[in-house]
Amino acid sequence: MTDPTAANHRAALIAGLRDLADFLEVNPAMPVPSRFTPQTISVVPDGDTDDERRAVVDRVAAVLGTKTYDDHGHYGTGRKFGPVEYRAFAISEAAWADHAARNSYNGSIRLDDEAVAA
Repeated sequence: MTDPTAANHRAALIAGLRDLADFLEVNPAMPVPSRFTPQTISVVPDGDTDDERRAVVDRVAAVLGTKTYDDHGHYGTGRKFGPVEYRAFAISEAAWADHAARNSYNGSIRLDDEAVAA
């Protein structure tokens, strides 16, 4: 997998965001999300362990000057720039395992109407 902090990827992302902003500025008839729909750029760090992924979130929080949160295995931070939020979060291996277990029977149980229609 490509390192998300690689210079060429980073430069391309920044250029794309600037191109989009410039495009929207010179095309005022183009619709944009409503003021009730905040836009989020999410970064999900790579890493082999929960600790490695959490360390990336900690570094992001330090640069943003924000606090981190830990909500049932979802560890993250974020900062709003107007209606746009930059967010970094890591989902623990335990939270992923819990999610997989809870969804392991998804689609296996059908109501009588569904069984007949199938």
